[in-house]
Amino acid sequence: MANKLINQMALPKSIANIFAARNIITAKDALSLTEFELMELLDVGMAEVTSAMAHISEVVCPPCQTALLLMEQRVRNESLAGHLPTRLKGLDEALCGGIPFGVLTELVGPPGIGKTQFCLKLSLLASLPVNCGGLDGRVIYIDVESKFSSKRLIEIGTKSFPEIFHKKGMAQEMAGRIRILRPTSLSEFAESLQRIKVSLLQQQVKLLIVDSMAALVLGEHDCGASRQQALGWHVSFIKSLAEFSRIPIVLTNQVRSHIGDESLMYSFQAQSRPTKEDNPVTFDSHLVAALGINWAHAVTIRLVLESRSGQRFIKLAKSPMSPPLAFPFNITSSGIVLLDDDGIEMKGPEINTIHCQGQNALFNFEF
Repeated sequence: MANKLINQMALPKSIANIFAARNIITAKDALSLTEFELMELLDVGMAEVTSAMAHISEVVCPPCQTALLLMEQRVRNESLAGHLPTRLKGLDEALCGGIPFGVLTELVGPPGIGKTQFCLKLSLLASLPVNCGGLDGRVIYIDVESKFSSKRLIEIGTKSFPEIFHKKGMAQEMAGRIRILRPTSLSEFAESLQRIKVSLLQQQVKLLIVDSMAALVLGEHDCGASRQQALGWHVSFIKSLAEFSRIPIVLTNQVRSHIGDESLMYSFQAQSRPTKEDNPVTFDSHLVAALGINWAHAVTIRLVLESRSGQRFIKLAKSPMSPPLAFPFNITSSGIVLLDDDGIEMKGPEINTIHCQGQNALFNFEF
């Protein structure tokens, strides 16, 4: 707004002409000067300068807004943006409806914890008819590690939606809506993204999944600096895809061992550090998400999947609309099932650390 032209602000023609004659063209030009400097430069009285400056300020400065107005605008925007329900009641309630459209949602956790199971269920939900709670669209599933299983997909569908999948030909139709891509390098992945951008609207794609992003980067770059540089373009492009298409984009991430207090390194994770008296538990052997700080800031929703004390948990570690919560879950023939819809509110660094019993020493990727 600072570059708005003064001659487009409906000032009196006489004063607007004087501004133009003195080469004061934009609001920024005028507001950079004091009223006394303008009096001298324009050769007009204080009353005229004050009136003109008040009008320019009113035009270019955004109006004050109340917290209530901002909340109402946010509710309207969220209702327009939409969500993909996960059918996990507690998680959907915490996320105000499910996986949000138009932003990046990350699933992070150690191997075998359930990230791909989650992605398979989301793929089914996006392809289901609208009257069954789905998005009635197609899914692009980028399967980097070749973990996609059509057999498991059909099993989850049959157990979760028997009324649909027991109809003749429906299992094949639902599976046929999910397109699998398997790039073997970052360059192939980049080419896939370019093609995807064209097909998103043409083919009614309603969900994009990348499983996993870390595997792509790890496969080509050895040192942290080159990885971050390679990752930067891809992150920006994927974010632009989400904003352009207004569909949910879900990406999985791996884990690595953390060093010292590294679990507190991201600004969205900054909470008061616990003292030894407050929390005597140490976190030296815990895991953290891979891919580094730029990636961490790029994702809007971070769901951490972990295992501790013999129980798996989904932790809502990063979200602009929910407190940090943890939901215990099991993996059944119908996919992921929450054991408690209320969730457990987490405090301190615990929400950002990742537990994986007996596997901590296996992960030491340097991002």
